[in-house]
Amino acid sequence: MYSEQVMDHFMNPRNMGEIPDANGVGEVGNPTCGDIMRITLRIEDDRIVDAKFKTFGCAAAIASSSMATELIRGKTLDEALAVTNRAVAEALEGLPPQKLHCSVLAEEGIHKAIDDYRARQGAPEASGG
Repeated sequence: MYSEQVMDHFMNPRNMGEIPDANGVGEVGNPTCGDIMRITLRIEDDRIVDAKFKTFGCAAAIASSSMATELIRGKTLDEALAVTNRAVAEALEGLPPQKLHCSVLAEEGIHKAIDDYRARQGAPEASGG
């Protein structure tokens, strides 16, 4: 059912936890399945220098969170905003159709965290999330 990549990121999640001095926080949830994802970012000079997550959910939700943080670390904000749920799912070597919403949550969490950062900086939201 799950790819080796999904199982690896579920069993050995990367960047799990919370950044104490985060300057971008995004929390999203899916009321249908009960998954809740919180992404915290440390951003310096418009670049994500650290990204961590806390996720309450299934294996696909945890793996999607882990992969999403891996994909955006070191990226500029615009590069991070370009990371789609499809990119997360592809990096995980696919997700079952009924679990694709987990990768959507990851994309939405990234957008919310970046929007939060921009709001704290006094900049208008640009991601549409």
